[in-house]
Amino acid sequence: MADLALYQYILIALIFVWGGFVRSGLGFGGAVFSLPFLLMIVNQPLLWLPIIAIHLLFFSALTVIQNYRKSSNQAQSNQDQKSNIDWKTLKKTLGIMIIPKLIGVFGLFTLPTELLSAIIFIIVIIYSLSYILNKPFSSKNKTVDWCFLILGGYISGTSLIGAPLITAVLANHINRFQLRDTLFVLWFILVTIKMTTFVALGIDLQLIHQLWLLPVCTIGHIIGLRFHKRMLEADPKIFYRRLGIVLMTLSVIGLARSFY
Repeated sequence: MADLALYQYILIALIFVWGGFVRSGLGFGGAVFSLPFLLMIVNQPLLWLPIIAIHLLFFSALTVIQNYRKSSNQAQSNQDQKSNIDWKTLKKTLGIMIIPKLIGVFGLFTLPTELLSAIIFIIVIIYSLSYILNKPFSSKNKTVDWCFLILGGYISGTSLIGAPLITAVLANHINRFQLRDTLFVLWFILVTIKMTTFVALGIDLQLIHQLWLLPVCTIGHIIGLRFHKRMLEADPKIFYRRLGIVLMTLSVIGLARSFY
């Protein structure tokens, strides 16, 4: 990123603020809702994915620890207080996803950059259509659950944007107050697998850029934490529809640039 212009660095900073806000506010979507914007600046997935992965590790661990301490204090005065993480469902989910996840990670390092970018944009286009048409992914039976988790695991392995599919399943099996923290633990485990592979293969983790991007992302993370309750209570249809239109436009442009 050394040869970028000042305005591009400013745009990157704003995108990471946005990604941090979405991740902490909703519990998912930080990569899905920021990666298309980043690829429009530099169309190299392996440049951005290590940065996003480190942010996921840091903020997912931080949020879960903070909420665990809070729930532990509440449990001392309320014996009926449940854990903020659904460990049973988490274990079942990982059992289904782990093999597709590993296959996806392998694909990340074997696919050409242009093809990998095109795959990311196509996936985001599909997500965008579901938001624009107000037809979010939903799972009503065990077979669909398995399909979504397998596909979400593979997509997570290649690009870290399998969250909408995975969340569609877990939202039906986990209490709403446990969902975000359970998702954060899941993201932490899945990203750890990817980061281990990055390190083993000698991929540049862009650590020098973490010196300024991590604090920038922290700003969005703090804002998202403060708006989390409001975002849960509000009707997200308008938010997702408008965001879907923007993501659709960017992804179509990005897809065209990947081939021309």
